[in-house]
Amino acid sequence: MPSVVAHSQRDDTEIWLVDNCSTDDSIGFVKKTFPTVQILVNESNLGFAKGYNQSLKNIPADIYCLLNSDVEVTEGWLKPIIDSFIKNDHTTVIQPKILDYNNKSKFEYAGAAGGFIDRLGYAFCRGRMFNQLESDKGQYNDSANIFWASGACFFIRSKIFHQLNGFDEEFFAHYEEIDLCWRIQNKNLGVLYEGTSEVYHLGGGTLNKQRPKKTYLNFRNSLLTLVKNLPLQTLLYLIPLRFLLDVLAAIQQLALLKPAHSFAILKANVDFLLLLPRMLKKKDTLPKRKDYYYTNSIVWKYFLLNAKRFEDL
Repeated sequence: MPSVVAHSQRDDTEIWLVDNCSTDDSIGFVKKTFPTVQILVNESNLGFAKGYNQSLKNIPADIYCLLNSDVEVTEGWLKPIIDSFIKNDHTTVIQPKILDYNNKSKFEYAGAAGGFIDRLGYAFCRGRMFNQLESDKGQYNDSANIFWASGACFFIRSKIFHQLNGFDEEFFAHYEEIDLCWRIQNKNLGVLYEGTSEVYHLGGGTLNKQRPKKTYLNFRNSLLTLVKNLPLQTLLYLIPLRFLLDVLAAIQQLALLKPAHSFAILKANVDFLLLLPRMLKKKDTLPKRKDYYYTNSIVWKYFLLNAKRFEDL
């Protein structure tokens, strides 16, 4: 919050804290320490998706920046992003460069230099593939079209956000930003990375990656995203293949003595099947992008062909 207040106060901006029914003294602390920050309080913990959907109905703005509580921003971070929105009406979502708060020379897992997916629906980033993080050497100091932007720092035009009914609330957290970006791509609108704007993400500040719940949400929501955004003929072969790969991932977690994560993966697949009828009703009726994926299989490239950096693809 200190960095946000120091570097984000302009004539055309407002800073809001959305509180998802916190149980500590967050609200009292912010009121006392940062009196210019406006506060919205949700009556319960609605998760990332519903929490934002409910709150943004009450915040008037042309552009929203959805910023995680564990992100530090930098001086001048807003200008290149706002300039990009002004220059191109086609641009709907923008993500800045996201670096690791604990090691500021490294890209951070959640977003890095912009997100992509492979043909099987596995997400990866410029600057991050699986748990392999690249050092920032200026290689991504550009503006680039990307497939998805990180929810850790997610700029979006409010009109489009509300037209598409925001995030899918059944996701609760994780992958909802990828689903929304995919729906935006299906409308032939742009998702952009802006490398001249930098933020630092602590990572795991809202839901630590060691928790099985995070594993569960990632695996379940990845499958839900595919169902919502791909043609049925593609899903007929892709979903069974993903089930097989998820079983292998569960076996791997068991071999690593992480039975709770193994169970979370299997439960994610079961719960996905239970949600499947409802998700099929939500399928996007817009023409589907045929070139949605960046590479056929990130798993094949990473583990068998030793492609550890984005440029190796």
